[in-house]
Amino acid sequence: MTATPASRPPCLLALLGMLWIGTLTPALAVTHPGQAELVREVARDTGKSPQALNALLDGAKVQQSILDAISRPAEGKPWKDYRPIFLTDKRIDDGIAFYREHRALLERIGKQYGVAPQYIVAIVGVETSYGHNTGKYRVLDALVTLGLHYPPRAKFFREQLKELLEMPDNHLAGPIDTLTGSYAGAQGWGQFMPTSIRDFAVDADQDHRIDLQNSLPDIFASVANYFAKHGWVDGGPVAARAQPDAAAQPIAVKDATPRWPLEQLEAQGYAPLQPLPPAELTSLQTLEGPNGPEYWFTFQNFYVITRYNRSPLYAMAVDQLARAIAGGVDQADAAR
Repeated sequence: MTATPASRPPCLLALLGMLWIGTLTPALAVTHPGQAELVREVARDTGKSPQALNALLDGAKVQQSILDAISRPAEGKPWKDYRPIFLTDKRIDDGIAFYREHRALLERIGKQYGVAPQYIVAIVGVETSYGHNTGKYRVLDALVTLGLHYPPRAKFFREQLKELLEMPDNHLAGPIDTLTGSYAGAQGWGQFMPTSIRDFAVDADQDHRIDLQNSLPDIFASVANYFAKHGWVDGGPVAARAQPDAAAQPIAVKDATPRWPLEQLEAQGYAPLQPLPPAELTSLQTLEGPNGPEYWFTFQNFYVITRYNRSPLYAMAVDQLARAIAGGVDQADAAR
């Protein structure tokens, strides 16, 4: 984080003068310009000591492995390769067991926020395997690396770094320099970025601390609140398979925003494979499946999942994992 500038050799007289007083003046450290500006902003906004902020940032390590990881995200894979990463028998079985173990809390929070509990479970399942893998990178290292040394997305990650430095201590699981998370700086079981902690995290256990690493009430309620604040529809559809006919017209889709009444897409040759309200606003996702193209109607709740991670592959994996977990829980209940 610091560099020593080249300096002009001192003249002999000056050098003798420094030796006479028993010391050599140390070279002045030059701080990364982005760090200097960031420290000024945080100190101005919070009153925190610039010296303490610089000491914290100087302790961060820029890591090439972080830069490598962000250049090859899993979302770059086709659906046929992406799905098997998350829809494994183990992840489904673990999700069923996790739901049943924490059922009372999950269902209470799900009812409170109007979010189906299996989707809360699926988020922490996809993100961290139900809390077993919350990330190996120091959050500070990740955000310094990407916010100050990764120009393609420096604006976004600098904002996250600034928010982390400004965040009250009781909104974090521990001191900033001890937090670990993903290569992108997300932390906790639900992998919240600092601005998401600021805007959506909840102190559900009412201990006057938001702890997304150790408090299940805080973890579950924060995920549910994130969905609710982004427009989750209680009981609404997420995704449904579509079957194109031979004359189906191609549909240009920019994102997962539901734009068309279902009946309009039916008129263009895409038939739903299950009963759905004809006026329901929908979008259409085309995914590269193992047996060729898959066509899916996606709805408001699918769009909400893409607010958590913008990839439609991610949203589809969360939906399918949630369905598998709910089905497994129902089956276990029926067998009792």
